[in-house]
Amino acid sequence: MVAGGSNRLLTPEDTAERLAVSKRTLYAKWREWGIPAFKVGKHLRFRERDLDHWIAQQACN
Repeated sequence: MVAGGSNRLLTPEDTAERLAVSKRTLYAKWREWGIPAFKVGKHLRFRERDLDHWIAQQACN
């Protein structure tokens, strides 16, 4: 987990928009890509700081 950053939870729609992919692609690939996510009830959510950290790691590779 990254120190600092926002604990705001992003919906799949918000996350797909930030990644510039379709929601369908996000649902199909988030596990394969290794994007940290969790369920809130039956809903998939992404923590904003985890997503920012994942994006930064991808830029370094």
